[in-house]
Amino acid sequence: QYSFKEVFGTLVVQKQLFDVVAKPLVEDLIRGKNGLLFTYGVTGSGKTHTMTGSPGDGGLLPRCLDMIFNSIGPFQAKRFVFKLDDKNGVDVQCEVDALLERQKRDALPVPKTPSSKRQMDPEFADMINVQDHCKVEEVDEDNVYSVFVSYIEIYNNYIYDLLEEAPFEPIKPKWNSCNTPVRNGDFIPPQSKILREDQNHNMYVTGCTEVEVKSTEEAFEVFWRGQKKRRIANTQLNRESSRSHSVFIIKLAQAPLDADGDNVLQEKEQITLSQLSLVDLAGSERTNRTKAEGNRLREAGNINQSLMTLRTCIEVLRENQMYGTNKMVPYRDSKLTHLFKNYFDGEGKVRMIVCVNPKAEDYEESLQVMRFAEMTQEVEVARPVDRPLCGLTPGRRFRNQAFREELSRKLELRGGPINGETEEQSVSEMFLQNFPPLPSCELLDVNDDQTLPKLIEVLEKRHKLRQMLSEEFAKNVLTFKTMLQEFDSSVASKENYIQGKLSEKEKTIAGQKTELERLEKKIKTLEYKIEILEKTATIYEEDKRNLQQELESKSQKLQRQASDKRRLEARLQGMVAETTMKWEKECERRVAAKQLEMQNKLWVKDEKLKQLKAIVTEPKTEKPERPSRERDREKPVQRSVSPSPVPNAPPVRLRHRRSRSAGERWVDHKPPSNLPTETVMQPHVPHAITVAAASEKALAKCDKYMLTHQELASDGEIETKLIKGDVFKTRGGGQAVQFTEIETLKQESPTGRKRRSSPSKPDPLEEAADSEWTDVETRCSVAVEMRAGSALGPGYQHHAQPK
Repeated sequence: QYSFKEVFGTLVVQKQLFDVVAKPLVEDLIRGKNGLLFTYGVTGSGKTHTMTGSPGDGGLLPRCLDMIFNSIGPFQAKRFVFKLDDKNGVDVQCEVDALLERQKRDALPVPKTPSSKRQMDPEFADMINVQDHCKVEEVDEDNVYSVFVSYIEIYNNYIYDLLEEAPFEPIKPKWNSCNTPVRNGDFIPPQSKILREDQNHNMYVTGCTEVEVKSTEEAFEVFWRGQKKRRIANTQLNRESSRSHSVFIIKLAQAPLDADGDNVLQEKEQITLSQLSLVDLAGSERTNRTKAEGNRLREAGNINQSLMTLRTCIEVLRENQMYGTNKMVPYRDSKLTHLFKNYFDGEGKVRMIVCVNPKAEDYEESLQVMRFAEMTQEVEVARPVDRPLCGLTPGRRFRNQAFREELSRKLELRGGPINGETEEQSVSEMFLQNFPPLPSCELLDVNDDQTLPKLIEVLEKRHKLRQMLSEEFAKNVLTFKTMLQEFDSSVASKENYIQGKLSEKEKTIAGQKTELERLEKKIKTLEYKIEILEKTATIYEEDKRNLQQELESKSQKLQRQASDKRRLEARLQGMVAETTMKWEKECERRVAAKQLEMQNKLWVKDEKLKQLKAIVTEPKTEKPERPSRERDREKPVQRSVSPSPVPNAPPVRLRHRRSRSAGERWVDHKPPSNLPTETVMQPHVPHAITVAAASEKALAKCDKYMLTHQELASDGEIETKLIKGDVFKTRGGGQAVQFTEIETLKQESPTGRKRRSSPSKPDPLEEAADSEWTDVETRCSVAVEMRAGSALGPGYQHHAQPK
């Protein structure tokens, strides 16, 4: 389920849709606010039909145009009073300049502006035949208005002008006299337009054709001319599928009348330019349904990409609005969103019509469209529009019209027929009426002598009156001449006075001109100096920038060198400490080994001397006595004791002696040089890994270590020693063995080999006496073989060869 502000059924009429959606946008346009209207949906859902309409039932676009011209019809300015510039601005010019420009345009062979007097194209005549006469209620009657339209399309993320005049038809080839098509070398393909930002930070299309129109028919004719150039193609979903986004832009320029209510106020700051953009988006489509290939596939990719960018911009705006974040909206990722960046920033109202096709095949895509459109409703950004204050009295237009009507009425009354009863008589009529009337001049009888005397009398009277009038006229002429002479003299005096004043003013003006010339020269000199100073400043700034960059690079290099030096010092200190510790340990080991070797030598010599002394001091006649162990124990100082361990050797952990281990995992190290012993009691180690050579892998799995070492005893028998130790992990990740105890296994013969205590031959009778023979163990109570360098004092060092 999706919620929208308004939902229309399948049988809705165009007027109802227009009244709800587009009519408020047109009212805002008349009031100087911007508006944007989208039609959005899946391919074939009716977007172009909603925007354009069908014969007999116009869509949103013709209805918007009709409402605009119905509202501003009597208040429109003449052509070229408003003039758009190339920087998205508008200028105003007087009626004379507009008239001259109209004459220039009329003299051109191909008029740029369509004429409203021409007959409409029957192809779209019934689309704009709207009988509703919808109009905006509150229109500022003291303003003059002018409408400009432009039509562009966004195809493959490029902007093209659909109203641009091409030299030749791009589709139809040129035919020669043989009725064969030839390549048209004069054809120039349409060039894409670029987007720019004006001084008010609004986006516009540079070089776009903008046509001034004066009626709905003119505007729709311009639209229809561009609609024929729009790119459409036949796909599997739509016979005439729009392959581009089309944008029809309606610009309304308005400016107030002057204080007299007669002409446009010639101030650019008072011009208000509002814009209504009607956008027919291309449909989103899936290529696996449209079976698009080649150019169609590339078009579909660009369409979907631009719609995805539009969706992303709306989502980021919604996130910024809801959570108060300030993420950057990616307007520049698509020309469509970049063009309407101002609307999303709150420059005007945005309305979107979502067209949904009830086809079952469009179900998933329609869900995506409605989900996006529902989210779009939550984005509401609006900025207030500041209209320029005019400061003139309202109602100027109608007061001026009423004054003109009254003036024309008075003129008609003055130049009309004269009535004798009410109007005064003229001077010539009064003069003729004062003359005596002429009697009848007919002579009916020869003897008539009264008619001529009467006529003579009347003529004499008239002659006297004429002389009197001429004398009076002469007097009046003289009086008038004197008045004229007096007036001429006064005028001459005034002229002289004015000439004096003018000469003074001219002198003042000449002085001011010289002062102006001097100031202009000074200004030029100062401008030249300023230019030189600016150039010098730019050079210094460039040098400063270069030096700052060099300084930053040098400081970064110094920082890197200092950090490298610190790291090297730390490394060298570590190496020195490590080497010092290593050499100290090596020296200690060598000193201990040397001490142990010297003690071993002293001990061996002491033992030999004791044996020699015992042999020498033994009496020949008496029985040889067995040396007593108690006597040796009583005098421990007289013989050399076993050397003690090295002082700096690692301490050996004291453990309880036991012959067998309980529960530990052992490494049973038996070298291949061991000889099998034929003893009944064999050492048995449970849970043991038997190896011929000690390896790190085996040590890592166990916590106990046992080395089987064999050597010849002093009596010639093989002596087996089991050297035990603990396995522990080192800091470097390896394993080390610390020896803890030694078990000795010795096999003896019952008739052990004896040696004589003296070189003299024994008596055969005394062979059975044990006292005459002593074994090595009896003579030497401590008989342990040591190797130099062992850290255990009397230590053991395993060799592969048996000794």
